[in-house]
Amino acid sequence: MAKSKVYKDALSALEGIKDNMTLVVGGFGLCGIPENSIKALKELGVKGLTCVSNNAGVDDFGLGILLHTHQIKKMISSYVGENATFEKQFMSGELELEFCPQGTLAERIRAGGAGIAGFYTPTGVGTLVAQGKEIKNFDGRDYVLERGIVGDFALVKAWKGDKFGNLIFRKTARNFNPMAATAGKITVAEVEELVEVGELDPDQIHTPGVYVQRIFQGKGYEKRIEQMTVRKG
Repeated sequence: MAKSKVYKDALSALEGIKDNMTLVVGGFGLCGIPENSIKALKELGVKGLTCVSNNAGVDDFGLGILLHTHQIKKMISSYVGENATFEKQFMSGELELEFCPQGTLAERIRAGGAGIAGFYTPTGVGTLVAQGKEIKNFDGRDYVLERGIVGDFALVKAWKGDKFGNLIFRKTARNFNPMAATAGKITVAEVEELVEVGELDPDQIHTPGVYVQRIFQGKGYEKRIEQMTVRKG
C-alpha cells in the first residue's frame, strides 16, 4: 500500500527541512501564502534559508516573520517594497538579495518544475539583472540566459485538496502557487478544505497530485489585506 500523503499539521509535514535549504514559497503579497507552514518554520528554528518568493510579506506576517527571527539568509524575489525589516537587513548587509523581474521569476520556477535547466529572455538585457549572465543574440535581438529554480522544499497554499494531493486554488490566490508546487523536490501543500479522492471535479484541478508529496488541512487563516485603500465618503 502506498504511503499516505496526508499529515496532521504543518510541523509534521515539514519534517526534514534543515538549515541552509532552498524553499520555493507560493503566494503573492499576502494572498495565497502558506501561513501555517511559515509559522511552523519559525517554530522549527531552521536558519540560513534561501527563500524563492515573489516578495517577503510584511513586517509581522508572511515571510516577514522569518526575517524577524533572522532565519532567512537570502531572498530571490521580484518585489520587496512592503517590508521595513527586509530593507533594514538588506541595507546592513545581513540579508542577500537576488532581484528577478516578476515574469522571469515565475518562468524560472515553472522551468525548474518542468525539468528545464534554463531559458533565454529579453527582459533585463542591458540592466543589472543581466550582469554576469550569458547573453545571446537571436534574430537581431539580445537575450539573457536565466536558470530554472528547484527548491529542496516547495510550500504552497490551496483552497481545496484531496488526499492524493490534487489542488484547486481560489481566484487570485492561484498566483505563483501552481508553478511553485511543481518546483520542489518535496512539495508541501496546506489547504483550507481536505476531501477524499474523487470528490474534486477533475476539470477544476489546477495542480495534479503527482507534484505533491505532503498535504495537510490548515487552520486559523487570517487572510489579511496588504494595503487597504478605501474611497472617502
